[in-house]
Amino acid sequence: MSAPVVVAPAQSVPAWVTLVRASNPGPMTLDGTNSWVLGAPGGCTVVVDPGPADEAHLATLAAYRPSLILITHAHPDHVDGLPGLLDLLGEPHPTVWDRGEARRSLDGLDIALLATPGHTDDSVCFRVEAGGERAVLTGDTILGRGTTVLDGSLGDYLASLQRLEGLGAMPVLPGHGPALADCGAAARAYLDHRQARLAEVRDALAAGAGTPREVVEIVYADVDPALWPAAELSVRAQLAYLESSDRSVRWDTP
Repeated sequence: MSAPVVVAPAQSVPAWVTLVRASNPGPMTLDGTNSWVLGAPGGCTVVVDPGPADEAHLATLAAYRPSLILITHAHPDHVDGLPGLLDLLGEPHPTVWDRGEARRSLDGLDIALLATPGHTDDSVCFRVEAGGERAVLTGDTILGRGTTVLDGSLGDYLASLQRLEGLGAMPVLPGHGPALADCGAAARAYLDHRQARLAEVRDALAAGAGTPREVVEIVYADVDPALWPAAELSVRAQLAYLESSDRSVRWDTP
């Protein structure tokens, strides 16, 4: 089995970053969904991923009075709280930004949206900078612990990781888990892990596995079976990637 991905946690994050973690821990959400609050030098605030529809969590976020809300992707644990947060903030609602590659400046906070599909087709990351300090908000594209499930294209995901690797040594503010020290190192570790998993999937096919479930039972034998349905999403993405790049790879489609 491929080795677990281990990346150094951040010893500190920029002074303008605050973590507000939702109380929704679980196998897929780790310690809970991370909502990040960014404080611009000029006084405005930005909320990244409102998280679940939890009243206490949303009340904490609303107290920051954000003028901009960033969304990394549309999974429920990241966006279900958006309507409730907007209701709490009232009119005029803050701008919600979740697509369209561009750069924006807000009271001295420079924000760039980067399209990074793979975890989902709509996944994006945000590179932010203020006062000479930088960070990247990765949603579920890079997690603070472990690896992410693929609910999109593996080819897209590998390209997204290569793009993030190019950002170099800036802190990662992920959608779950602790902040990481080095985006470039984290993305490289993820890329190496994906290549190792692809090799394991090839070996499983050679051993006779013919369906995604059979591949999961071999490749993820050391993983809690409760997580196998999520693992099967990743395996399907891996099989589709292998089949598209190697005509000798074939598998049954139930």
